[in-house]
Amino acid sequence: MGAMPELSPRRRLLVLAICCMSLLIVSLDNTALNVALPSMQRDLHASTSGLQWTIDAYTLVLASLLMLAGSTADRIGRKRVFMTGLVVFTVGSALCSLAPDLELLIVFRMVQAVGGSMLNPVAMSIITNTFADPRERARAIGVWGAVVGISMAAGPLVGGLLVQSVSWRAIFWVNLPVGLAALLLTLRFVPESRAPRARRPDPVGQLLVIALFGALTYAIIEAPESGAGPVAPFAALALAALLALLWYEPRRAEPLIDLRFFRSAPFSGATVIAISAFAGLGGFLFLSTLYLQNVRGLDALHAGLWMLPMAAPTFLCAPLSGRLVGSRGPRLPLLVAGTAMTASGVLFAAFEAETSNATLFLGYVLFGIGFGFVNAPITNTAVSGMPRAQAGVAAAVASTSRQLGQTLGVAVVGAVLASGIGSAPYRQTFVTAARPGWWILTACGLAVLLLGLLTSGRWAHHTAERTAAALETPEIRRPAAAPGR
Repeated sequence: MGAMPELSPRRRLLVLAICCMSLLIVSLDNTALNVALPSMQRDLHASTSGLQWTIDAYTLVLASLLMLAGSTADRIGRKRVFMTGLVVFTVGSALCSLAPDLELLIVFRMVQAVGGSMLNPVAMSIITNTFADPRERARAIGVWGAVVGISMAAGPLVGGLLVQSVSWRAIFWVNLPVGLAALLLTLRFVPESRAPRARRPDPVGQLLVIALFGALTYAIIEAPESGAGPVAPFAALALAALLALLWYEPRRAEPLIDLRFFRSAPFSGATVIAISAFAGLGGFLFLSTLYLQNVRGLDALHAGLWMLPMAAPTFLCAPLSGRLVGSRGPRLPLLVAGTAMTASGVLFAAFEAETSNATLFLGYVLFGIGFGFVNAPITNTAVSGMPRAQAGVAAAVASTSRQLGQTLGVAVVGAVLASGIGSAPYRQTFVTAARPGWWILTACGLAVLLLGLLTSGRWAHHTAERTAAALETPEIRRPAAAPGR
């Protein structure tokens, strides 16, 4: 069985809705959990680095396994892998709700992530193969982006309400009925599909990716508490894994990461933009949640309400961005996104936007507009220039970039915050300690702006065409081929 059969318009919309359900539970879980961090910190006696690990253990495993999940789905069947992911994610959510301590919560979050790695990239691959027309696909991806906006709008409110009325554990309960419903609907309505030619597994490449992401994240998170000496071996391991990947992958006939993808300037740009934008999101949510609850003293529900000025523009701008990408290309949405995210970062970093309700509100609105516009061009650019047979791998690279970005955002900004605060009380030092973190988020917004400008012009388009033609042509790789050739 190869490509997905042609479906009626109504059936295509139903498949899109089912795929969006998986995105909703994953995104809702992450945004709701951010609001619960202070409650979890008190209940489980967690340090700042402990809070970082409750988020990063999930995103780290997710980032490490997404490309494996995408290529496996292309090989053995997208529906089969998608359903397996729904089962594992739902079971992992149930285990998280029962975790008796921080260590087991982190372990169960990793179980959740194993399931989550089989959801979003595989769902995007299903959507890409369901909507063959480029404009229709761009609109479908706009809807996909709107679901992220819905989760960002609903997540803090749902999370705050559950934490306030029940417990932080109730956040994980929401995933159970939605996951079960998505599983049954997938079984009934989503047709099976796979790539025409199966790709062989790449265990060495997979282990190198895990070593790179894991060692790098550990070194960043633990550096403020452990110092440079104890984390230096992990930093060295991350560098060695990166160099080994760059040497090994081009020498494989069917690599985990086909480095030829990166010859396309739009694809490379989308990858770095995704890392930058989602690093901004991870750091933004981390700083905002701790500030609203630990400094302003708001309860979880009112902190969730304060996040609405960010979440609502994301929800409203995502479908508009999808339509703009479909009609005018990715440049305008990327420029709007980069400008708005940069302006938001500058407000906090240079003008201490937290200290006034008006500037806090404006900073949140600007970030929400920026993040709302950035998602659709990332996804569309990542998959549109690639052969449909490799849609799963291309979508997985884009999804990996998102998760890696969010992991690094929480790790780096959290580490900077922990270094600035030290043993002093949150309320006295938070705004000053957070300022370097806000400058980092400003740099993330500026990267989105500049790369959006650079990788969406005529030259970039020509590199994408050449890359697509090369990927369509079978390439016989020689064992001694150099990485760039």
